Amino acid sequence: MSDKSHDPNQMTGAAMIVRALIDHGVKHIFGYPGGAVLPIYDEIFQQSEVEHILVRHEQGAGHAAEGYARSTGKPGVVLVTSGPGATNMVTPLTDALMDSIPLVCITGQVPTHLIGNDAFQECDTVGITRPCTKHNWLVRDVNDLAKVLHEAFYVASTGRPGPVVVDVPKDVQFATGTYHPPRKSDVHVSYAPRVKGDATQIRKAVALLASAKRPVIYSGGGVINSGSEASRLLRELVEVTGFPITSTLMGLGAYPASGKNWLGMLGMHGTYEANMAMHDCDVMLCVGARFDDRITGRTDAFSPGSKKIHIDIDPSSINKNIRVDVPVIGDAANVLGDLLQVFKAEAKRPDIRPWWQEIAKWRARNSLSYKKNNDVILPQFAIQRLFEATRGRDVYVTTEVGQHQMWAAQ
Repeated sequence: MSDKSHDPNQMTGAAMIVRALIDHGVKHIFGYPGGAVLPIYDEIFQQSEVEHILVRHEQGAGHAAEGYARSTGKPGVVLVTSGPGATNMVTPLTDALMDSIPLVCITGQVPTHLIGNDAFQECDTVGITRPCTKHNWLVRDVNDLAKVLHEAFYVASTGRPGPVVVDVPKDVQFATGTYHPPRKSDVHVSYAPRVKGDATQIRKAVALLASAKRPVIYSGGGVINSGSEASRLLRELVEVTGFPITSTLMGLGAYPASGKNWLGMLGMHGTYEANMAMHDCDVMLCVGARFDDRITGRTDAFSPGSKKIHIDIDPSSINKNIRVDVPVIGDAANVLGDLLQVFKAEAKRPDIRPWWQEIAKWRARNSLSYKKNNDVILPQFAIQRLFEATRGRDVYVTTEVGQHQMWAAQ
């Protein structure tokens, strides 16, 4: 028999977690220590490849990891203890699920023999986080841990990104088992997000776009999540078609606000021209957005005379809020690339000059303008002064949620 005492793949569950983080290129992990994760913290302390960032509250760790994921495109990673540590993660997990942000949350759990006994700082982490995660796991066997960790990173960062939770009992962290690096077989067979759009549907979409008299492109966070190539292709599509484009809050930046075809943000906090164009259009191309209530208002009165094309990687978003005529399931970059290719080869740019003349009338209202007031500081004035004071500098503006977020977005 071979001597396994020197096998580098034999290690504790806690060591497996740190090794998996390194294998997935994780450089930073946000967390707060607690009794049920101390073995993992001991392993983090003994290496220098992954930097731990200590917070003052688990919710802060979750939101910090979200910010990290939003700004880098990499999954944010969080480590919290059992019970109250896990429950404090519910808000950031829900936020990440709503905004399609990849998070990998590792939670400690009481030893397996105490699960269900109302043990100290025990809670049903899998049950509590099921509605606010893309998927979650409770690992009862140390030899399953490597596979689950690799699957967790894959699920969080592919398809429509989102948060996942891996719940690891304390005895599994102490137990010794066999680790293996990431491999294709670590992905569950039932999870296979579709990234390439159906060719027939793309041709139907191109035919609709080519026949449009009053088209509009409605872009969302899916374009941002798909990466810089999707943003580049979206800009090219606007250039090739000459169509007006608007965006949700989450999609801002994919098309430049300085672009001549830009209508501004749409929805209840958006511009007059964007909302009027959405209401009166005859063909709407929705890319990576989900027709949420901030955009549609009353669904029965939303863009009543238009044919709708919906590109989204998440099949559950198609026809959920608004019935569409041409659904295309796939990654925004892949579908936009194929759609552009077909449009260039088979379609002719439609003449929409009368539509632009109508849009020009709406733009002339200058819906975001304001009159200065010497008695009170108007929010528009405050934002304008902030812009002028920081112009030309390397600046990061962070908002919470509420009115100030809308002022910043506008």
